Amino acid sequence: MKGKDKLKSIFTKSIHAGEDRARYADSITTPIVQSSTYSFKDSKEIEAYTKNDKKRYEYGRYGNPTEKVAERRLAELDGAEEALMFSSGMMAITTTILALVQSGDHIVITDDCYGKTLEFCRSYLKRFGIECTIVPFGDYEVMDASIKKNTRFIFSESPTNPYLNVFDMVKFKQIGDKHKVITIIDSTFATPFNQRPLEYGIDLVIHSATKYLAGHNDILAGVLLGKKELVSKVRELHKSMGGVIDPHCCYLLLRGLKTFPLRVKAQNESALRIAEHLESHPKIEKAYYPFLKSHA
Repeated sequence: MKGKDKLKSIFTKSIHAGEDRARYADSITTPIVQSSTYSFKDSKEIEAYTKNDKKRYEYGRYGNPTEKVAERRLAELDGAEEALMFSSGMMAITTTILALVQSGDHIVITDDCYGKTLEFCRSYLKRFGIECTIVPFGDYEVMDASIKKNTRFIFSESPTNPYLNVFDMVKFKQIGDKHKVITIIDSTFATPFNQRPLEYGIDLVIHSATKYLAGHNDILAGVLLGKKELVSKVRELHKSMGGVIDPHCCYLLLRGLKTFPLRVKAQNESALRIAEHLESHPKIEKAYYPFLKSHA
């Protein structure tokens, strides 16, 4: 991220980041480019495109102008070099996993992850000859000891769904560095308003943008963020898997992002008041909320 961009608040970035200032048809708002294919003026344009001139578009599964604005905005919010949009959070997770492993590899994942993420790793990866070790959330010694020579990455959520347990990013990164394995965090429940794992040196971050980022319960979307080198590996498989996001969903996501920091700030404050009340209630055994003083 460039120096002056770091000074912009998350409120400003949520509204303006990633926009194409050339403006389509002089439109201030990013339009919905609802097209599956794109034309070339002449053979020279085709030749330039095949020589890796990616400033234009060829086919909807390989990228869309509305999608690119959403990717750039999300990249700025998380402080990432690159972002890659998907049709859902689970598509982001499964495509990322498959892009980074091959038969004979091993991965480590924590046990407090989203159920479908665990199911995919536990039940489906073994069909491809990929071994998965599930370790207790927060037990960094067990995670460290579980890594093998063929381990490709370690994966966790933080905060977790649904118990909102919070991972120690510094310890997680140290384990990854020690064994030279990729570190991946699903940061859906935190959003970049509350935490930015890339600032701790985490390699890849995933969000289900369906939830707080879009915020209006009217789309499904996922995003992968991180270093360009790693995201590019996933992008190549993404083109074949085909789990692309629709341009209209990107438009709705961009609209939702404009109020994202205001919404999450208010949600944080309201949830804390509710959690404090529940925690003090005699009939409540345990209240789970990261901003509670008792939360550990």
